Formats: sequence, C-alpha cells, structure tokens
Amino acid sequence: MMLQREYFESLSVLSPFEIKDELIKLARAGSEKSARAFLNAGRGNPNWVATRAREAFFLLGQFALTEARRSLDDPAAGIAGMPPRGGCHLRFQKWIAKRLHEQEEDWIDEEGAPPARTLRDAVAFAIERFGFDPDAFVHELTDSIIGDNYPVPDRALYHNEIVTHEYLMWAMCAGHRPDVKFDLYPVEGGTAAMCYIFKALKNQRLLNAGDTIALGTPIFTPYLEMPELEDYGLHVIRVSAEQEDRFQFTDEDLEALADPAVKALFLVNPGNPSAAAMTPDSIRRLAAFVNTRRPDLMILTDDVYGTFVPGFESIMGHLPRNTIGVYSYSKYFGCTGWRLGVIAVAQDNIFDQRIRDHPEEIQEVIEKRYKALTPKPRELKFIDRIVADSRDVALNHTAGLSLPQQVMMTLFGLVELMDKDKVYQKACIAICTRRFRNLVEGMGIETNVGAYYDYYYGIVDLEFWLRKYVGEDVVTWVKANIHPLDIPFRLAEEHGIVLLNGSGFAAPNWSARVSFANLNDDAYGEIGRAVRTIARGYVQAWQASRGEEITG
Repeated sequence: MMLQREYFESLSVLSPFEIKDELIKLARAGSEKSARAFLNAGRGNPNWVATRAREAFFLLGQFALTEARRSLDDPAAGIAGMPPRGGCHLRFQKWIAKRLHEQEEDWIDEEGAPPARTLRDAVAFAIERFGFDPDAFVHELTDSIIGDNYPVPDRALYHNEIVTHEYLMWAMCAGHRPDVKFDLYPVEGGTAAMCYIFKALKNQRLLNAGDTIALGTPIFTPYLEMPELEDYGLHVIRVSAEQEDRFQFTDEDLEALADPAVKALFLVNPGNPSAAAMTPDSIRRLAAFVNTRRPDLMILTDDVYGTFVPGFESIMGHLPRNTIGVYSYSKYFGCTGWRLGVIAVAQDNIFDQRIRDHPEEIQEVIEKRYKALTPKPRELKFIDRIVADSRDVALNHTAGLSLPQQVMMTLFGLVELMDKDKVYQKACIAICTRRFRNLVEGMGIETNVGAYYDYYYGIVDLEFWLRKYVGEDVVTWVKANIHPLDIPFRLAEEHGIVLLNGSGFAAPNWSARVSFANLNDDAYGEIGRAVRTIARGYVQAWQASRGEEITG
C-alpha cells in the first residue's frame, strides 16, 4: 500500500524518535506476515557489553557487604552497618587474594582474566598511578557501592573525579591533551548533561530568550528541538558540514560564527548521524577562528562517540577555556541502562568570567538564587551552579550522581586505562566496521569514509547515491514525485527494517540514519540490499514515467 503524501507531511514536524514508533509497528506487522526478520537499526543502543569492569563491580559488592557486617550484623533481620574505613585496604587484599585463588583454579582453560584479578589490579593500579591513600580509596569504593550515604562531595566523589579526569583525557583528548585541569560533574547520562547545561546557561543569563546560537549540523535531534522550547526561546542558525566535504567545516562555514550575536556553538563530535569526527585540520581551523575572531564564543561539545576514533581530538582540548565538554559511557561500554555521563568545565573558563562581567542588576538577581548555599554566592563556580541548578538549588544538599553509579564509572575508567594495547577499543571498532562493510557491500556501492569515521552510525543518502550512479534527471524526478519519508516507511512496510529519517537530524532530506551498533553483522547486508531495492524501484518508476523500457 502506498502511503499518502499528505500523511508524510503531517509526520514531518515530528522528532524521528517519535516517527520511529510508527515505523516499528509497520515493520513488525510486515515481519509477522512473512518470513522476514524484524530489523531495528533505528536506535544506537549497542548489542555488546564490557564485561571486565562489570565483573569487578559485582565482586566488589560482595566484599563491601563483608565490610558492612563488621560494624553491625543482624542476619536474622537482614541488617548490617556501614563499612568502616580503618584497615580496609589490608582486609581487601586478604579477601581478594582468597577469591583469586578460588577463581584461578576454575580459570585455567579460560581466556581473559578472573574477576578477582581485574578488581585487585584495578585497585592497585589506581593507588600507584594517582598516589591515593589506600584506605581512603578502598573505603570510597566499598561505602559507595553499598549506597548507604549521600554523595559527598555532591559534585563528584574525590577519587572518582581523579580517575574519570584521566579517563577523559584519553577518551576525549588522546590526540591532543591540554595542559589544564577540568572540574567534573558526573551525571545521569548524556541526556541529563544536556538538560542541566541548557538550564544553567539560562539561569546564569549566559543565554537568554531571543539569543542566537549556532548548531553544527547534522546533529543529534534534541539539540535541534530544545532551543525552540518555551523554556529557552533561542534563535538557531545552522552551520552545515556537507557530505561533499566529508562533514567537515570549511572556512566559509565558520564565517557564520563571526557575528557577535551568535552567543554559542553546539557540536556533536564525532557526528550523530554523520559519524565523522572533526579532523585535526578542521579543529585547528575552528580554534584559530575562535582565538582570533570570537574569543567570547561559548562552545558545547558532545563527544560521546570519540572512543570509536583512535587518537580522537575534542575541541575541548584545543579551546578548553571556551568549552563545556559532555561525555557518556553508554555507547562504548554498552551501558545505556547505567545512565553514566559527565560534564567537564576547565577551571579557567569564560563562563565564570562572563558571569562576573554581568551588570550589577543581573548580578544581584543571580546572587539571590544561590544565597542559601554560600555567604559569597558571587564566588560560586559555574560548574557548581550547574550542580545546584540540576536540583533546583533548594535540593543541592542531596545533589550528585548515585554512589554505585560513580563506582561503576570508576571501574570502567580504570579497566580502560589499564588496557595499554587498547584491545577493547580495537574490538569495539572492529564490530562496527564489519557491519558498515556489510551494508556497503549489500548496497553495491564503493565509498571511502576516511580515517576520522567512527563507524557507529551512517547516513544513507539516496539523493547523493542516485546522483552519483544514475544522474541528475532521476534525482529531479524523485524529488518532484516522492516524499522523503517514503524511504524509511517503505523500508519498514516492505522489508521489516527500521531506520530513522535523516531530515530529523538536519541531515539531507533524502537520507536515513542507520546504527551499526545494535544488530548482528549479517543484518547489515540485508539492510543494504533493501536500500538498493528501493533505489532501484525509484529508477524504474522514473524510467516508466518517460516511457522507457524498465531495467533491473
């Protein structure tokens, strides 16, 4: 059944994540009536998980319970006390040595490391690498994994912030590490980071209703939608990186940022859905532009997929003073359900400076907001204002990411830092690369994505490929006679495949986003063949409209 153009027009205003629900219904219905598999490559939830840090986490919980029973133990009621600090590192060493002896007897023929060895080595590595007090570090782990206290400090646990800072310098700045210190705020995933940052920028009068911001497009849909909400009322311009330029910003693109009315630039790097990381040349071009022409420009960079590009460089490493960094652990470690993310702000930054430079009447308004937190609210750092605003200030005393989540974050970071040969990173990249190649082979095309492609997502741009392989005439006919949403709906209805419409990400209208993270390898060859079938159908319809003989 051909879906009506009017219906597509009514859906065009929706987020692709809402259109997805209708696509899933169509794809499931079609799959149930045929032998086709239902293939949902719409969301980016990976279908792998990092095991070693998780094994260490669950083993650590067992030790923490033995510690809790030291201060109070009522087994009949199921009550224990709080883990004590004094001597806990020595007790941990004895306990873990016993567990390791037990596990190694059963691990002789297994590949990898026993969980006890991973946990033992992670603790020893952290103590040696960062000079931690052994009892203080082990107590933070045990008390936090039990979850018996509020987060103290509320912004980030002391040891977790140090470990996470070092992990971020690898994850986001492996190719260019800045000689600066960042303050971190662990949060409930990248989505929470977005919400908290938007709110804080508004509350500090750094972005006000009617202000202009620039979005580097294509971009993750919520960055397109949130500025338009009544809460913010921002005017948006798009700095578009084109596929012909490998999704890199040109000098001409950056000229849009020269206008001082543009208060901020929001980036996703590597791109979602383009999967292209900014090249070193592009980053240096942007950094030079900001340093020489817009030193006042605020930048937010969302670098969730940076770990899928070896030697990744974030703009926060080149413009730390101007930049708020956002990172999420969800994709790399397969932990979307853990809700682990972090906000990073350099200790020397323009956000604090711009707050200090507000006129006195604005200073007084903002000062009232935080007067219950400190006798000197004007001295409150921007990162700590983000924390307070995330809990509407009045609940700042209960702010902070849950302690078991922060322990998981610590262990993910430590295990990755111990992996000197980057075996895990190479394995993750290999998974996505295989799937990408299967899709391309199924489509029957040739492509060179370059060294800065992360292989996590892909934009299937039918206009681009029809123009390259068939010609401008067929592109003109298709655009005049078929609605762009026909692509994802036809894939769902006729092939049981769910892809998101690229237009919802400010990607080309005639494109669809495919995730290479969440289906088995063979599925991507099938997706590629289905896309090729749709493209062939468009060409045949064009041929029929001209009275030509239809070719295969």
